[in-house]
Amino acid sequence: MPDPAVTNRAASPTTRPVGVTPDWALAETPPESREPAAVDRLASALREHRGALVLTGAGMSTDSGIPDYRGRDGTRRVMPMQHGEFCASTENRRTYWARSFVGWQRFSRAEPNDAHRAVAALQRQGVLGPVVTQNVDGLHQAAGSRDVTELHGSLARVVCLTCEDVVDRDALQRRMAEANPGFERLVRGESADGSRVSSQIRPDGDVVLPDEAVRGFRLPHCLVCGADTLKPDVVFFGGSVPRDRVDAVYALTDAAPALLVLGSSLAVMSGLRFVRHASRRGVPVMAVTRGPTRGEGYLTHRVDAALAPTLTRIARQEAA
Repeated sequence: MPDPAVTNRAASPTTRPVGVTPDWALAETPPESREPAAVDRLASALREHRGALVLTGAGMSTDSGIPDYRGRDGTRRVMPMQHGEFCASTENRRTYWARSFVGWQRFSRAEPNDAHRAVAALQRQGVLGPVVTQNVDGLHQAAGSRDVTELHGSLARVVCLTCEDVVDRDALQRRMAEANPGFERLVRGESADGSRVSSQIRPDGDVVLPDEAVRGFRLPHCLVCGADTLKPDVVFFGGSVPRDRVDAVYALTDAAPALLVLGSSLAVMSGLRFVRHASRRGVPVMAVTRGPTRGEGYLTHRVDAALAPTLTRIARQEAA
């Protein structure tokens, strides 16, 4: 929903279709980034620049069961609903909410993984500073991180595009359950024609449902103005991150002694722009992520390795 908007992630997506690998993703990561010593070099740089600003992407949450939109080669596997599509018609919103109603059952049960916990520990140790996340799952806060900016918003909130009233997602989920009795059987993979419901949630919390199930779904309406324009409080693909939020992250970047990118390929401009900004300031830009990134030329320290063991190792070293 993000710049990427999710709903991961302004932010507009690249124009490449699903399944096409972008040019930047064809490059090899530097071989030194895969050396065991790469983690030690990163840890040393973080100690030298204590309080680094953290920018996290979808790779932070894959170990929690929330997949990324892209494979490790940068190829987009699926394309979520666009902002313009969602706003265009009642039927498009019905499609979104039917799928999201089922997906939320699983998405909301996701728990922080060791990478989230390591970031929180490194914050407590003073190694890391504020966190800017492109994710919309709230797992950094659940793990104990403080000073978290949700660049693309949060799926736990829902906003009315007509009157701007904001409601809690769990409360809306209960309303949708009451308006759609029996629909929850789809959570168990059942559908009227015997087809299977997708068991894989997406970063925006939805799943794939058969068309006939979607057509029968009763769309939620705003309790304040009555409109059917309720939308997750996240930035969809094709939407824009609010200007005041962008400015706040630029301010954090200006104040940071370094920038640490975790679990992001920087495929979309919403995150890449802060990397470019930090680089122009001459501060170190570090990254721990699998595979190539769109911001490779801006990185001063690079680790191509799994997040959880890498961050846990550094946190344990600091605690020793």
